[in-house]
Amino acid sequence: MGVNQLELTYAYVRSNASIDPSIVIAGAELNLNQGTVGYTRYFGLFHRMAWIKPSVPIATLNGSISGTKVNGSTAGAGDSSYEVAMLLKGGPALSVEEFTNYKPTTTLGVSLGVTAPTGLYSADKILNLGSDRWSFKPEIAVSYPFGPEQKWALDAYANAYFYTDNNSYRRAGILRQEALPGFEEHISYSFRDNLVGSLDARYSFRGDTYVNSIDQNNAQKNFILGGELILSLNERNSLSVIFAKALVHQNGPSVTGVSVKYDYVWGGGYR
Repeated sequence: MGVNQLELTYAYVRSNASIDPSIVIAGAELNLNQGTVGYTRYFGLFHRMAWIKPSVPIATLNGSISGTKVNGSTAGAGDSSYEVAMLLKGGPALSVEEFTNYKPTTTLGVSLGVTAPTGLYSADKILNLGSDRWSFKPEIAVSYPFGPEQKWALDAYANAYFYTDNNSYRRAGILRQEALPGFEEHISYSFRDNLVGSLDARYSFRGDTYVNSIDQNNAQKNFILGGELILSLNERNSLSVIFAKALVHQNGPSVTGVSVKYDYVWGGGYR
């Protein structure tokens, strides 16, 4: 409790979608360089661990559409996001001192993420960093530590994105998108006290879109596989490297990307 966390992330992604990965651009070959600043505040709620996290991306996007003369680039802020979360089981609200003696156990948590249409958006342009609509992502997750000295952990997530309409899509259109449910898994191993590696996967489906009430017949099936290494430099600083690639992307983003994240924590209990 009472801990603050600053997250600075750089990501390079090659895809056929912009910052909003739920909408692809047919034939597009795009390069996205994105920096994200996030802040997390941890606190106790009903004696359980909880947190809030706002973040905002700054990015450059450039590329072209095969078979056409369309090409271009844009730079600026993407849509900001906000998350509130709470651990319902296995996650008591602890001080930093108490946490040093905490023994991992099965943990159940819930969260709600909200993305606001604050990013750069022009209705007459194909390349945009904003999406001109709200999205909401409820999620439930469970974490299960196991093995000798509990060096292994299995995490499973179930979530879904829900979208409001974009009423200025391609100037005069109204874009509506159905929910995009998804499942994630992470299996991680602690090589040392300060080094953790994980294998990550995500599967999502549906998310059909309608333009001016006309069904685009583009239900998605996506499977993304990736990995992450987390190195704790000391009690305040850590670095993470993440790689991800879409192995299946039916009407979804053909993503290949890598990111590097730096975390700095401060607050009650840290000297």
